Amino acid sequence: MNMKSLEGQKVAVLLETEFIPDEIAAYQTRFAAVGATVHLMSRLWGNSSVRFVSDVDRVGESPVYLDVAIDFQDVNVDEYAAVIMAANYTSVRLRYFQPVAGQPIAAAQVRTAPAVQLFAKAMANPRIIKGFLCHGLWILTPVPELLQGRRVICHEVVLADIVNAGAIYVPAPNHIVVDGDMVTGRSGQDVDAFIEAIVGQIQHVQQGFPLLSYEQTLRQLEATKLQASFT
Repeated sequence: MNMKSLEGQKVAVLLETEFIPDEIAAYQTRFAAVGATVHLMSRLWGNSSVRFVSDVDRVGESPVYLDVAIDFQDVNVDEYAAVIMAANYTSVRLRYFQPVAGQPIAAAQVRTAPAVQLFAKAMANPRIIKGFLCHGLWILTPVPELLQGRRVICHEVVLADIVNAGAIYVPAPNHIVVDGDMVTGRSGQDVDAFIEAIVGQIQHVQQGFPLLSYEQTLRQLEATKLQASFT
């Protein structure tokens, strides 16, 4: 990545309890290295800050705690160059919605979760790069039309949900799929390549280059290879 290439840009990272510490640290260090400011945010439920607990999946492992002081309901998503849904089960927790008191729960209410609505708004703005790592695409499944026809990669444990929502799974060898304004990665272990791809797409927006669909990108690569064969 070019040093300070994203000077003045802001990147939002949504998280909740069961976050992956190394992933969050990678966002903070690698985006800062190119000049971008990372805002960690979540739903704070009226509190000035909330302490979240990391995922613990090995016996004897100690949890990591993270204090978040930005409520995503208080921000203007259009001010951000990229909005990222953190990996692991954070997206499931952020799909929580509050049923209307005295009324039965209805299926349509899944679309009302504040984090779902935030990402729906971000998806409507092609100048915002949307990033979903590992389980992150779960945040879009309440609004399946947001996934319809999009080329993605995700962890295989959520693949059934993502395909059922209409997305097209791409088993990319490098575990990263770029489809215009949307970048997806297979797992938290791919966070560095995931960040590189997001930085590249932000740079394209800054420079006024078109953000190509997955198929257009493939055709462009093939054309470049063909041209190189004649030189």
